[in-house]
Amino acid sequence: MSGFGKYMIFLGSLFVRRESFATYYKLVLEECIQIGINSALLFILVSTFIGAVTTVQTAFNMVSPLIPRFVISQVVREMTVLELAPTIMALIYAGKIGSSMAGGLGTMRITEQIDALEVMGINSSSYLVLPKIIASVLMYPLLVILAGVCALVGGYLVGTVAGILTPTEYVSGLRFSFNPTEISFALTKSFVFAFLIASISSFKGYFTKGGALEVGIATTEAVTTSVISILLADYLLANLLLR
Repeated sequence: MSGFGKYMIFLGSLFVRRESFATYYKLVLEECIQIGINSALLFILVSTFIGAVTTVQTAFNMVSPLIPRFVISQVVREMTVLELAPTIMALIYAGKIGSSMAGGLGTMRITEQIDALEVMGINSSSYLVLPKIIASVLMYPLLVILAGVCALVGGYLVGTVAGILTPTEYVSGLRFSFNPTEISFALTKSFVFAFLIASISSFKGYFTKGGALEVGIATTEAVTTSVISILLADYLLANLLLR
């Protein structure tokens, strides 16, 4: 509980003695490039192969002749929108972006760069962490949308090239019994996951003590804690929004 209380105090400190809007605008743009643009290729590759594998495995298990083949793409759509794009990619996001945030802030802490900012009268937590959280909340939902599209395209390519189902059947399955609420649910999860990953990773890195070894430990703790928080938040949001 003491750690959670320290985390909440840390979040409150982000909004004290803030810098000018122009300063944050520049910092947020830099973080958006680091978080979004530099992660797009990884998300495209992973999500495309996940969609392809999901299509093949779903088709392998659809052995009954009574089940129409367009159900394969319908299952791929449900899995992609509800879990694969927002949740599975969040785990990858925590490993790549979360560890980078924790490691960068941890290195700044042990090299006394954060202390130098405090000496100059700058609120270091707000200056360093708030742009990361804002950029994460802005960019991760876009990455989730990109991942969802690539997963469905990957399933389409594999399904049609391998002869699992025709293009018409695949598109029909994507459109069959579609519920727009699922998109809202996926985007809601992406906003929550983005905030949790950025804030927890920054918290772990910001309060690093010691040397290079402790930076590695803080990075590991950031990823581990982020993954656990993602799974807990996923369960809670599913109970709240899908009932």
